[in-house]
Amino acid sequence: MTVRVQSDHFDAGAELNCFAQGCGDIGAVVSFTGVVRDTQGNLREMLIEHYPGMTEKAIKTIVDEAKKRWDLADVLVIHRYGPLAVGAPIMMVATAAAHRAAAFAAADFLMDYLKSRAPFWKKEVTEQAETWVAAKDADEDALKRW
Repeated sequence: MTVRVQSDHFDAGAELNCFAQGCGDIGAVVSFTGVVRDTQGNLREMLIEHYPGMTEKAIKTIVDEAKKRWDLADVLVIHRYGPLAVGAPIMMVATAAAHRAAAFAAADFLMDYLKSRAPFWKKEVTEQAETWVAAKDADEDALKRW
């Protein structure tokens, strides 16, 4: 299990290749990479803040829960903080398991919980204003599946 909270850019393809390398006993690797999107056409950057130590601990707790629910060979979670440009990767989740159902379900579970429970705060910075991103009801509703 690897959890990294970092300001540095990461290459999702290289991370995935490294994650899957040498895993001869697995049948599935599932990954998701979230990127900064500009839905209004005026985003200058996304600023992500967190509390070091607390954030990593919270993510590890979420990963431990996924490992209890599904038979996973490995898990990778990378989440960035700091100022991020439009199109930049924000985070990545990868799961490895003997069977695809476990890998897909665990990745989906991790995404839902990271979106709603990991202690990150996001601020959209435009030319006109800086606005904290509010929690969405749909994200909370997604947790009810689990």
